[in-house]
Amino acid sequence: MMIIKKFVFLIAILTAVAFTTRDSVSKSTSVVITAESSLFVKGTTNVSNFSCVFNINKFKNPIQVTYHLKSDKMVFNKTALILETDCFDCGGKAINSDFQKILKADRYPQIKLYLKEISQIENTLDVHALVNIEIAGITKSYKIPVKVKNNETLRIAGDLRISLSDYNLEAPKKIFGLISVDDKIEIHFQLGVIEK
Repeated sequence: MMIIKKFVFLIAILTAVAFTTRDSVSKSTSVVITAESSLFVKGTTNVSNFSCVFNINKFKNPIQVTYHLKSDKMVFNKTALILETDCFDCGGKAINSDFQKILKADRYPQIKLYLKEISQIENTLDVHALVNIEIAGITKSYKIPVKVKNNETLRIAGDLRISLSDYNLEAPKKIFGLISVDDKIEIHFQLGVIEK
């Protein structure tokens, strides 16, 4: 259930902002994720589905973005999106508590997404974002296709499937082990981003 981005992805959103500049000098800016954005994690058990929604108002805006161009890629330095695990609402006290336990939130209260680089998908405004996601002290890299819409507010959307076991996470068993959570979870994000 580790959310995380589109996370994303979320972090991927930050990437598209940089496409507005085309020189190779290192650039620095800051962006704000708007209140119309959404980020949630979906999972399944052997009896039902669940969804944990991140409280968008809890983003620590503005987010600093530093990047430079390298060949046909934008390379980012120290560009991170931090998600506080206690800002997810799964729809009830018990499932929220289970979600926190799965993420080992007592020891690791944050999910960290580091934007590493983006590259434009040919003949589109869409990009591939290389993102490092840190959950429970373990970091994994993902290349995420991200859809970008550019109007007054930059809109970034994407999906990512991850495995709990990749982060050495295990869902708690309920009712003598009769209810189990699937290892695969999905992270969905739709982010509005404006330059500060």
